[in-house]
Amino acid sequence: MGILGMTPRFKLIFFVPTSHLEQCKAAIFAAGAGRYPGPGNYTECCWTSIGIGQFRPGQGANPHTGHVGLLSKVEEVRVETLVVGEDVVKSAVEALKMAHPFEEPSYEVFKMENY
Repeated sequence: MGILGMTPRFKLIFFVPTSHLEQCKAAIFAAGAGRYPGPGNYTECCWTSIGIGQFRPGQGANPHTGHVGLLSKVEEVRVETLVVGEDVVKSAVEALKMAHPFEEPSYEVFKMENY
């Protein structure tokens, strides 16, 4: 059984405005996300797609984009990457939060099964 079979794997998915895509990718990759262990030693691996994010900031919000009470639509990128190890995924999420321009970045973490 290889290292992927023994170490927990996670899928990190997040959404970021196109203006901050490279900054956020650099942050999560520096934290160890996007690495496929094995003979190929691949790093900085991810999948991206462009779409439109929508939100309405509520009272008390300090939006990076848009205005409180008004509906905003922003071109965003969905980024998906593999993260190997629970400590690494926690570090990658913290790095994402620091690099992301939104006060509440949208992200998801899924634990993956090994078959």
